[in-house]
Amino acid sequence: MSTTTDPAVTTTELVVGGMTCAACVARIEKKVGRLEGVSATVNLATGRARVSHPESVTVADLVAVIEGAGFTAALPEPPTADAPTEDDGGRPDAPARDRLMITAALSVPVLVLSMVPALQFRNWQWLCFVLASPVAVWGSWPFHQRALRGLRHSAATMDTLVSLGVLASYLWSAYALFLGGAGEPGMTMPFTLVPTAMGDTADVYLEAVVGVPLFVLTGRLLEARARRGTGSALRALASLAAKDVVVRAADGTEERVPIGRLRVGDRFVVRPGERVATDGVVVAGSSALDLSLVTGESAPVEAGPGSAVVGGAVNSGGLLEVRAEAVGADTQLARIARLVEEAQAGKARVQRVADAVAGVFVPAVLTVAVTVLGFWLGAGASPQAAVTAAVAVLVVACPCALGLATPTALLAATGRGAGLGILVSGPQALESLRRVDTVVLDKTGTLTTGSMTVTEVAVAGGPGAELTAGDLTGAEATDGELTGAEVTGAEATGTGAAAPGAPVAAPVDDEEILRLAAAAESGSEHPVGRAIHAHASATTSAPLPPATDFVATPGVGVRAVVDGRVVEVVRPEGERAGDAEGPAALRPPLADALRRAEEHGRTAVVVTIDGTPRAVIALGDTVRPGGYRAVDHLKRLGLRPVLATGDSEAAARAVATELGIGEVHARATPEDKADLVRTLRERGHRVAVIGDGVNDTAALAGADLGIAMGGGTDAAIGAADVTLVREDMSALADAVRLARRTSLTVRSNLLWAFGYNLVTVPLAAVGLLSPMLAAAAMSASSLLVVGNSLRLRGWQPRPAGAARTRPARNAPQRTPAREQAREETPAQAQAQAQVQAQEQTPARARGGIQ
Repeated sequence: MSTTTDPAVTTTELVVGGMTCAACVARIEKKVGRLEGVSATVNLATGRARVSHPESVTVADLVAVIEGAGFTAALPEPPTADAPTEDDGGRPDAPARDRLMITAALSVPVLVLSMVPALQFRNWQWLCFVLASPVAVWGSWPFHQRALRGLRHSAATMDTLVSLGVLASYLWSAYALFLGGAGEPGMTMPFTLVPTAMGDTADVYLEAVVGVPLFVLTGRLLEARARRGTGSALRALASLAAKDVVVRAADGTEERVPIGRLRVGDRFVVRPGERVATDGVVVAGSSALDLSLVTGESAPVEAGPGSAVVGGAVNSGGLLEVRAEAVGADTQLARIARLVEEAQAGKARVQRVADAVAGVFVPAVLTVAVTVLGFWLGAGASPQAAVTAAVAVLVVACPCALGLATPTALLAATGRGAGLGILVSGPQALESLRRVDTVVLDKTGTLTTGSMTVTEVAVAGGPGAELTAGDLTGAEATDGELTGAEVTGAEATGTGAAAPGAPVAAPVDDEEILRLAAAAESGSEHPVGRAIHAHASATTSAPLPPATDFVATPGVGVRAVVDGRVVEVVRPEGERAGDAEGPAALRPPLADALRRAEEHGRTAVVVTIDGTPRAVIALGDTVRPGGYRAVDHLKRLGLRPVLATGDSEAAARAVATELGIGEVHARATPEDKADLVRTLRERGHRVAVIGDGVNDTAALAGADLGIAMGGGTDAAIGAADVTLVREDMSALADAVRLARRTSLTVRSNLLWAFGYNLVTVPLAAVGLLSPMLAAAAMSASSLLVVGNSLRLRGWQPRPAGAARTRPARNAPQRTPAREQAREETPAQAQAQAQVQAQEQTPARARGGIQ
């Protein structure tokens, strides 16, 4: 959208035409900023201006001010399905390319004859003059036109310098040919890199007349194409959006319609190889989705009934029927594109300095050129030597490189970040990310999956043991334990009893206990119940039996009849009132399992069958795969990780120990997290906060840099400066490395831009640069800056310390597979499977949870 509002200020985006250098940027910002309450940020690389203004200042007022400064301005046109693209043959640079080709055809003979004395035939100079005249007028007309426009508004830009240089060279050459003796038949002119005088005959600078516009037009065309390359991220995101979709009606008929006709609630079909048209929920079918172009996640994601899917994902497997949940600007793809566009429209602090310098650069160059002309004439030099030096000063000065140094690098970096699943809100976020030294990490949903999973199942029993309700001592010698997805120990065949002291004949094995517990929880909406149900679905082969007489007691647990047995899944301290048994009466291994759960900060429930405690199930939030490696990379980058969570001390310490985090703040409220951030900043630290929940919003907003997980709440994402679309903690280390690489690129660009002008302008002033070489050097400076920025498009994340550490001679090679196997334990792999099963379980199997 081109316009956004808040209660006090309206932000409008305008497309600005006619800008050629940083001086243009400075002039527009200055003119617009003179309006009361208005501020503007103009980006040369994108050709857009973001203007913050009160509602009393209309868009028409803003357009009038920009047009009054000599430029064009308009609101962005909405994208249309039939808009021409480069692939369709529509090229925005076609007029400039045609002008360049005609200019080159006229200029090449002039350059060859001027540079190769052996080819200079009788009256060659007049042929060159005839060929150079159209170039000086028509080929250079864009420069003359913009220079005149600036002159009408008392402003000077790079086009002013080029126009003056071409006109001065052409007028001097005309004087030399008609009045200075250079038009005599048989005149020859040697070519040298350093300007020299030919005695009494005035020199002609026709090679400068054609060379300056030829090189500048070539540089502008290549620069425009390169700048479009730095903005390829937005075009790549736009290409992910489907143009049409197959909608399935209630009667089963299908119709292919334009994507604009799709509405929330419509059901559409995604066939193998097609892209998902919009965000939605799978209602039928199963497949694997390739999200690499949307989130940067390389591994395919399985999708089935109840799974959420993202528009732009590629269907790699079967047929899917999806119910649309968001369309148009509300989709995740549209939000990503909007974030990237807003980030690329911003301006870094260092670029504002460069723009300020460029604002006075052109007037300073004009002053230097006039001073050089007067100096050489006053020193007794020939008029042609003085004119040559002045023209070279005009042509060689390049404010373009100053204007492009930062925005092209930021364009390429934000685009590359989007491809890696890293969205930054603007240049300031990249600058802050580079300087961060402390990272405050939330636990639930950030370091962990945020979904409760079964971490341990301890079962009491032994082969042939007869248990009575309330007496588990017979199982002590042969107890078994089920941890993760495996049962260790002997098969449990102990029995329960309907009444205390009565033996039970029917055996119940370990898998049966899980099935009974999961069946009892099938009607529960509680996260504990859903986690147990998902765990049993992932680990048992037989289908779950139906449950009847389901009763859920808040704070206690559930009770149901399954296969004729009374099954209860209750908290240890919440068993039914009146029971003789309580948590204190549990014998090993159930009591040991309870203690382990408490030590690790996990939730534990007791499974009783016909009144007999038969198992303890521990549940908790598991660490994300790759979490340890991501934290280790942050440490190697010089960042100090701090864990702040609202969970218990035991749960926080368990996660911190597993990930190697030394500083822990447990049971932290949102206010405590915000106070922690404030305290760290007062101590001089530059703090980044990464979180995903509403409780993290205050800390995110108060930090030097807020980072939100892409799957977090809208409040967290809105308060953050950086969003990690890829649900992978390693993306944070990648973001830091990308920010540092971008900063290095910006600094090198600015060093070249300033250094080039500091070296070449004095050389031109003392007569050591011809105007033609000056034009070539000026064009090359802009191309070098843009080319250096384009290198960011191919940047690849590299593990921290990879270039500094070398494996021992006989040490085994550390491959990604080894790293994955070393870091992810079977329990973590099983927990991940449970999370996927929990997400893909149909709603009716989870008691109607949507």
